[in-house]
Amino acid sequence: MDYLSLIKQPIEQELSKFIGLFNESLTHSDGLLGSALTHIRQRGGKRMRPMLILLTAKNFGLVSDVTQNAAIGLELLHTASLVHDDVVDESRERRGQASVNATYDNKVAVLVGDYILSTALLSVSLTNNQRIVQLLSELGRTLAAGEILQLSNIQNQEFSEDVYYQIINSKTAALFEACAKIGAISAGADEGGVEAAAKFGHDIGMIFQIRDDIFDYFDSKEIGKPTGNDMVEGKLTLPVIYALNNSDMESMHTLARKVKAGTVNADEIAVLVEFTKSQGGIEYAERRMEEIAVEARQFIDTLVNEKAIKDALTAYLDYVIQRRL
Repeated sequence: MDYLSLIKQPIEQELSKFIGLFNESLTHSDGLLGSALTHIRQRGGKRMRPMLILLTAKNFGLVSDVTQNAAIGLELLHTASLVHDDVVDESRERRGQASVNATYDNKVAVLVGDYILSTALLSVSLTNNQRIVQLLSELGRTLAAGEILQLSNIQNQEFSEDVYYQIINSKTAALFEACAKIGAISAGADEGGVEAAAKFGHDIGMIFQIRDDIFDYFDSKEIGKPTGNDMVEGKLTLPVIYALNNSDMESMHTLARKVKAGTVNADEIAVLVEFTKSQGGIEYAERRMEEIAVEARQFIDTLVNEKAIKDALTAYLDYVIQRRL
């Protein structure tokens, strides 16, 4: 099934306008800055976050200039956070393309990230909507706090599922929650609708990150990162956390502690990946996605009336669960 076509169908014109405005915001005449922004712009992506904003707004009313400026601000904020994250993680690739820090250097990447963040603030200020401005500002703080929590958790010797959810709550789930909430606010939804949309976005974000973490246990050039890349960075995600907490194999616990200490090698990561698969870690993570999806579908069933929007949001949810990159 072509999920992306279904998702885009009710918002084709609005999405086209968004892409034009977004690309314009990532354009500069200066040589080095212009080159770096072009590098980021060419990465493109599927526009999952802006599409959620546009669909939510259209569900509750109309996609307005407020919606578009908010969507640009949020996507720029997200883009800036990715540029900075690649510096922190010393990542050489982002979805199969060389990262900004790999193409230029860390200094350029940090400054370009700062420029994009400032552009995000400019875009969201054009909404003239204090609630949306405050929401985007809070999101920036939450994303940064989530990254710091993830870094500090590397030192934690426990393999905690609760801490894992705290981290993804403060990162991906907060981002998608803000998308749906902004869309609803920009279209004038009542408070009940805004909060229901926020919950839907949060559920989408949780599923999105769990699926993203599952990718780390399978090698794929499309995904743009090798198997076990999260472990190389000292991160233990839901599948391996489940496997560790449901096994008394001390040798695997020792390897997991080496992951956190940053002393693990490629062969040991491969052993831990295979252990995770054999202990049902992947299946457990997939079950958790489906459990969260049940709640997400309640929003679609109860608060989405127009068939095209209902079909698009259903396809959106299904795509997030089943995507392969």
